[in-house]
Amino acid sequence: MHTFDRPTDVSADQARVRVRPERSALAHHLDASGITGDVATPRESNLSHIGRFLSQERQFDFGVPLTQEWTEESVFDLMVDRVGISGDRDFVEGVDTISAQKCIDSVDRMRAVLREVVRSGGRVLFATGHPAGLLPVHQAVVAWAQKSGATVVGVDVVLRPEPVWVSAPVGGDVRRMNGVHVWHQHGGVPHTHFAEPMLALLERLRADDQQMPDLVVADHGWAGAAASVGLRTVGYADCNDPALFVAEAQGQVEVAVPLDDNVLPQHYEPLIDYLVGE
Repeated sequence: MHTFDRPTDVSADQARVRVRPERSALAHHLDASGITGDVATPRESNLSHIGRFLSQERQFDFGVPLTQEWTEESVFDLMVDRVGISGDRDFVEGVDTISAQKCIDSVDRMRAVLREVVRSGGRVLFATGHPAGLLPVHQAVVAWAQKSGATVVGVDVVLRPEPVWVSAPVGGDVRRMNGVHVWHQHGGVPHTHFAEPMLALLERLRADDQQMPDLVVADHGWAGAAASVGLRTVGYADCNDPALFVAEAQGQVEVAVPLDDNVLPQHYEPLIDYLVGE
């Protein structure tokens, strides 16, 4: 496996100077680490989640309403085009793929949006439904955004210390960890596709008369819900997350970056360097 000389603890090294790698080196690393190429997300999951999203099933809709006519075939074609899953319709079981080139193209677009908002001193909100994988990635971008002049916004425990409760049947509450919002329940911060935590957070911001963010950087239902209420949104999505790619096609999400969203956090370091490095 091709590796970069990077620390194993992403969050502990957010303040270091980041040097942007060459595109070819990043593509090699993405495939070698399983972020792209042959990924751990199986074909069966990719196909079944298309149908579950189109049925607007909770946890699979990501808070994204259907504003166009979609079929399983048209969403499948979209995932081939935007993500790089196999286009073989007879392939229904086994290892599927994500294109490194499509991933990097989307990261380029995300980078342009981030730099536009951050350099203008904009307000940015960060959130993740994959704390075991993407939380350190978001935290590193938070550190860069603050250093570069942005205002990172969200739960203000000084203004109002009580929890941001998420309504039933989801439950739990929203917490902010080094600038990144997560969903907390029963003493842990679980993986979630729910849109409700973001909706609860936005309701708290409105109740506290806080200005809405100029940009949301997120994933899963955090991104889908933000985009669906009209906030400028960019985010990450796996090959079994059709909701955000449909939202991108519908003009709700500005950029959806295809990648495996739950590899070991240290493997994302070169991707972070490419996103925010000079």
